[in-house]
Amino acid sequence: MNAFWNRALRHKSFMLGATLTLLMIAAALLSVFWTPHPPAEIDIPKKLQGPSAAHWLGTDSLGRDIASQLLVGAQNSIAVGVIAVGLGLAVGVALGCTAAARRGWVEELIMRSADFTFAFPALLSAIMLTAIYGPGLVMSIVAIGIFNIPVFARITRGAANAIWSREYVLAARSAGKGAWRITLDHVLPNIASQLIVQATILFATAILAEAALSYLGLGTQPPRPSWGRMLNEAQTQMFQAPLLAVYPGVAIVISVLGLNLLGDGLRDLMDPKLARKR
Repeated sequence: MNAFWNRALRHKSFMLGATLTLLMIAAALLSVFWTPHPPAEIDIPKKLQGPSAAHWLGTDSLGRDIASQLLVGAQNSIAVGVIAVGLGLAVGVALGCTAAARRGWVEELIMRSADFTFAFPALLSAIMLTAIYGPGLVMSIVAIGIFNIPVFARITRGAANAIWSREYVLAARSAGKGAWRITLDHVLPNIASQLIVQATILFATAILAEAALSYLGLGTQPPRPSWGRMLNEAQTQMFQAPLLAVYPGVAIVISVLGLNLLGDGLRDLMDPKLARKR
């Protein structure tokens, strides 16, 4: 563990990604307890003001404090990422491990089902769910989570198949261990690093997807702040107050960049071959 952290501290991509990700998490945690102003508070006389001591990043077209909305918007992004990726991870890993352990028609059925699910990306799934149940944050999470399931299933199955061909797994089978016992004792521990890296990258994708859905009016609904909806509302004020679009855009870029750099860094650090090169 000490060796890992020694290499991590020297890995520029990992450190930058971890720093940006921690900033996003810190913003979300801070907004739970404190914001400069109530994020949904409307003050029309103070609309479209520039940065000031009272409003650090200015106000929007309804007089709402931009800084407060950005802080609370981080909560949505993290909630969507954690739940949607967690859903995809739990179901996808279970399906991928089952496919690798059982093989035959079970593997074929799971993989073809995963291919079918890929035909319905998160945006299209959200549109269908919205038409049935109405727009909202929950529908966004479900749509993104469903799209993540086949991603994790395919990665898990491919990585698990490689482990099932190893000598120590063959020895375990010869000793009478069952398929599920081998999966828990040997397969999952050896593919965990790949799953962690993929989860980090899909976290960034989930933030982008949530922002896109909110921009289209299918995600987080008013009065709850959302970075994507802030972009949507800012487009009508581009010439009067262009910074209204810059702030949420920068927040999305920093969050996604941080998570992608963190994922790349983890991939380098957890890959034994790359670790030896470093």
